[in-house]
Amino acid sequence: MGVGSYEFCSVSRIVQLMRYAHWIIRAMNPLLKRLQPYPFERLRLLHAGVTPNPAYRPISLGIGEPKHATPELIKTALSASLAGLASYPATAGEPKLRQSLAGWMNRRYGLALDPLTQILPVNGSREALFALAQTVIDPTQPGATVRRAGPPQASTAPSGGSEPHEVGIVGALVVCPNPFYQIYEGAALLAGADTWFAPSDPARNFAVDWAAVPQAVWQKTQLLFVCSPGNPTGAVMGLDEWKLLFELSDRYGFVIASDECYSEIYFRDEPPLGGLQAAAQLGRHDFKNLIALTSLSKRSNVPGLRSGFVAGDAALIKPFLLYRTYHGSAMSPIVQAASIAAWDDEAHVIANRAMYREKFAKVTPLLAAVMDVALPDAGFYLWAQVPAHFGGDDAAFSRELLALYNVVVLPGSYLAREARGHNPGAGRIRMALVAETAECVEAAERIVQFIQSNANPK
Repeated sequence: MGVGSYEFCSVSRIVQLMRYAHWIIRAMNPLLKRLQPYPFERLRLLHAGVTPNPAYRPISLGIGEPKHATPELIKTALSASLAGLASYPATAGEPKLRQSLAGWMNRRYGLALDPLTQILPVNGSREALFALAQTVIDPTQPGATVRRAGPPQASTAPSGGSEPHEVGIVGALVVCPNPFYQIYEGAALLAGADTWFAPSDPARNFAVDWAAVPQAVWQKTQLLFVCSPGNPTGAVMGLDEWKLLFELSDRYGFVIASDECYSEIYFRDEPPLGGLQAAAQLGRHDFKNLIALTSLSKRSNVPGLRSGFVAGDAALIKPFLLYRTYHGSAMSPIVQAASIAAWDDEAHVIANRAMYREKFAKVTPLLAAVMDVALPDAGFYLWAQVPAHFGGDDAAFSRELLALYNVVVLPGSYLAREARGHNPGAGRIRMALVAETAECVEAAERIVQFIQSNANPK
């Protein structure tokens, strides 16, 4: 074969491969095109080309990844159970683990859950949030598809206002708080649903304004994501708020997914109210249409363990287990052993909470002297207003802070969506106080210098 023929064959082959690649791209799930860039990818692009001031060591308050030491008892349990690597795990988890989870729910919330039907271990709350949406959403239906049999129940819940122009959607809706944990939106979109964002209200300690959700939206809603304590606001839902949401769920039939992964980091004497706890207090002992999700990542400083669980309505747990059986998301036996050790011990959680309380007590007053920020109800974020002399530009604030003082913070607008002409995260920054106290204090001192130097430019 001559050189010319070889080149011709090569070019032909390349053309064939290009056509094949084009076909593959076209054949991929078209819903992937609906996903927004993830906040940390946007942050990476924002900071691209920035040369941080070398006079300062880098400090990141950008990612909510716990930096406190992992408790030794968890590491010991993990290493002592390596023989479990020789066995396939069951999706439902070992009975001993589910008993441990039920025991923790009883000690923490006073609930007596059936470990066989009302609890399921998961590989962290992130994947469970996503998988739950795939389980409960029917994209071919415009409204909730999980209603119980029987006549509709009366409700005192407000209608939420008149129907806006956005509610012309034929398919399912998922309602999310705004700002929000980005997995909520991704899970909804990839399940074939659309999202509707309910704004947080700064005047009410960033409580979500559920009254802003129109009746026409609730009628199309199949799933509601709530986050209490909130990310990034730290707001905790009270019993009255839960009562309202239960009434709306009864009226319209949607499922409530309660993300509670920050529940064990709080700053007041009374721990945050849990969704299942609220349901029980209101006499809803079957936890109808309610699933709570929690995790060890923040509670026990093991974000790499990927361990959590869901609990609630047995009528939802059953199909969720079926989905997960095919999805292949069983928890490793060694992770189960480490999880039992973590959930059965509360001493390390108390010590961890004390470290956060000390840290926030030192950092919050420093920053409050130069910007609008206050101690949250719970969680490990500060949700701060960018000072007026920055023109409300949270992205520019983040970029300049990195350049001048080598501190990373996340623009608040990256954690929210513009809805009805407003992005509730715009003009704010999220600071994750996850490092040791001294490092967080140093970061706060640099931020103070940054703000003061911009307020009084030379």
